[in-house]
Amino acid sequence: MSRHSFDAVAFAGGGNRCYWQGGFWDALNAVRPQSPRFVVAVSAGAFQACFSLIGEGDRVRRIVFDACAGIEREIEWRRLLRGRSPFVVGGLYRDLIAEVFGELELAALRAAPDIHIQVTHPPALMPPLVAAYAAIAAYQVEKVVTGAAHSRAGRHLGLTASWISTHAVETREELVDALMGTATVPPFMPVGLVNGRPALDGGLVDNPPVDRIAAVEKAGGRTLVLTTRAGRPMPAVENRTVVRPSVPILTSRFAVTDADAIRAAYELGLRDGEAFARSL
Repeated sequence: MSRHSFDAVAFAGGGNRCYWQGGFWDALNAVRPQSPRFVVAVSAGAFQACFSLIGEGDRVRRIVFDACAGIEREIEWRRLLRGRSPFVVGGLYRDLIAEVFGELELAALRAAPDIHIQVTHPPALMPPLVAAYAAIAAYQVEKVVTGAAHSRAGRHLGLTASWISTHAVETREELVDALMGTATVPPFMPVGLVNGRPALDGGLVDNPPVDRIAAVEKAGGRTLVLTTRAGRPMPAVENRTVVRPSVPILTSRFAVTDADAIRAAYELGLRDGEAFARSL
């Protein structure tokens, strides 16, 4: 493998901040093409990884920008009368994933490096919503105490991780369920269901998702971690390179009307990715 290549790559979560990852990956590969053995990804970073590794980024962003222009409000309170969350982002996100990935895209994913989509499962006797809100609250405490450069808050509540391989996904519905499950952040996103089990945001137990790449590093392989926060750096680990936005990304994680902020996140990723590639 080229000394400019990485054996494994991790995509962190971060909602709309993850469009920075798409720009970074595009720019890096334009200068230093990558072919990792596998990728592990959580939350919105998993969506970015899936469409970026098969070269569908331009199409996805066109769909997103067009959709943003036609959405009048992000909260519809009348949805509460039907027992649904007032936030429209969940339904829109599911529709987007289903539109992007058809049979051709699934075949492309099977031909690309394997992407391990990480989801989180609550303990058997804990209601999923209780687990989700408790883990989110624990994360907020963790962020104050440690800066949450690397979050493991959900582990303290008994949450566990599992992974869905894009090489094993057979239908669009399976992929949609996996990508929705790893992005579950109530009340914005509904509780997911993956392989018959309730699924919560994959980042609640490991974000950025580095546990799965640790074996590669210990064996001497080189890894790349794409975070989405410009703040406190992660602790240094041998054979691991961590990259982050050069400046804070100013966008709401769940906004569905701000195309300009999403475009700016992607363009910042392009600049940061090119600078990184040139530095290798």
